[in-house]
Amino acid sequence: MHHLSVEDARRIAVRAQLLDAPPPTDVDEVVRRLTFLQHDPISAVAPSADLVLWSRLGSSYHPSELRDAIDEQRLIDHHGLIRPAEDLALYRAEMAIWPGRPEEMKDWEHDIAAWVEANDECRRDILELLRADGPLPTSALPDTCQVPWRSSGWNNNQNVKRLLVQLVERGEVATAGRDGRQQLWDLAERIYPDDPVPDVDEARRIRDERRLRALGIARAKMPETGSPEPNGVGQAGEAAVVDGVKGEWRVDPALLDGELAGRTALLSPYDRLVYDRKRTEELFGFEYYLEMYKPAAKRRWGYYALPILHGDRLVGKLDATADRKAGVLRIDAVHEDVPFDTEIEDAVDAEIGDLAEWLGLVVVRT
Repeated sequence: MHHLSVEDARRIAVRAQLLDAPPPTDVDEVVRRLTFLQHDPISAVAPSADLVLWSRLGSSYHPSELRDAIDEQRLIDHHGLIRPAEDLALYRAEMAIWPGRPEEMKDWEHDIAAWVEANDECRRDILELLRADGPLPTSALPDTCQVPWRSSGWNNNQNVKRLLVQLVERGEVATAGRDGRQQLWDLAERIYPDDPVPDVDEARRIRDERRLRALGIARAKMPETGSPEPNGVGQAGEAAVVDGVKGEWRVDPALLDGELAGRTALLSPYDRLVYDRKRTEELFGFEYYLEMYKPAAKRRWGYYALPILHGDRLVGKLDATADRKAGVLRIDAVHEDVPFDTEIEDAVDAEIGDLAEWLGLVVVRT
């Protein structure tokens, strides 16, 4: 059992997320270490995946590098998470036993499997069209479902979209890049590398180890959030306790030694350092949630506030908007969770300047 101070825990988390100095050198290296980038098209400042890469690589990074890596299938978009192609074998292990082990399946998973079986004719129609003409956007795929998808929300009757999710789960269909804003689909056999597939238990163990390496320190088990990527890491790594924080953690022993050459960084709201909000509060004492879905009058920090990292502390949020038509990065507020001294203020201003330069915009403070 390792006994860590909360400062130790924070430094491990920051170093694991490549937010230390010196920075990494290329896109593939970053994604391989982080295990994935979350694809989200909201670009109030810039798309999340690009922000994550900019915060690691600096202003030498160009979004075309990520697009090229996806087009060349070095990186693959799997359920909205951009992963190294070589990692897909770890997910194909689950695909091979779809819909899952009966003893592990929940009632809703049985219901989905029955719905897919009832619409097997539509499934075959989609696969036949993709084989002949793929890759294709969702709008080009036929809806010949006999049983419609029932939902109380906006997915009601979204038959093809919901079926595609399950065809990805089955390992039959995969994303094949984009045509503008449209997602393209193709047969998975044309997209995924033909690497050996481990059995499910081994694949889960490796995924837990990769996830812990990317996080540095995490809980063994966390509640499901609806994300394709869990926050827990199982029994990966070694047990640890953190002073002043209840419960047991798992820590990557490779990160126990080493100093933090900290720096200042502006983070995406979907950045893995802050994505697990409970962990963020426990280790960093940092309260954060994304407010884009709240009415403007009820927002505390802004529509798309960027968490601000300084060394091993999350010190505030930047409320900024990229107004590309006007050519400006509008700074509406810098929220200080701790009072900024001159060093922090100068470092944050420098990062704002770098962000604006990277975006090709001029900083305007309102």
